[in-house]
Amino acid sequence: MRIIILSDTHIPFRAKSLPKIIYEEIENSDMIIHAGDFVIADVYNELKTLKPIVAVYGNMDEVKLLDILKEVEVFEIERFKFGLFHGLGPPVGLKERVIQKLKNYSENFDVIIFGHSHIAYYKYENGIHVVNPGSPTDTFLGHKRTYAILEIKNNTIKVEIKEVV
Repeated sequence: MRIIILSDTHIPFRAKSLPKIIYEEIENSDMIIHAGDFVIADVYNELKTLKPIVAVYGNMDEVKLLDILKEVEVFEIERFKFGLFHGLGPPVGLKERVIQKLKNYSENFDVIIFGHSHIAYYKYENGIHVVNPGSPTDTFLGHKRTYAILEIKNNTIKVEIKEVV
């Protein structure tokens, strides 16, 4: 199972469309996970025609998306438990706020995914893969345009942060 993880696409404010490499990665993936801040519903609607998608809304998303998506998603893929939340507040302490928020939904996650800061982050800590894919369209705070690829193979998870070049 190969999953592309996106967040903070901010279309049309940060870019008119997703970079070409993102469409190529979607084509080579089995599904999409998006941690919010699509901005307009058209981006979500386009992505869901390309591959199965699990997504949450972010603080910059239009009201239409708040009617379609949840603030938090808890789901399983190949026996691994995922928690997905956009995030809130300043970049400092963001990861801790996300983990605390998700504890309201479950105690045992294998993967936690968030966005909001535009700063790519990956670490395997306390038995949990914690991932922020950054933003594939914006360099504000993150200084690089990024996304993540998560692969599940032989009951193991591998995560890689990739730069849009």
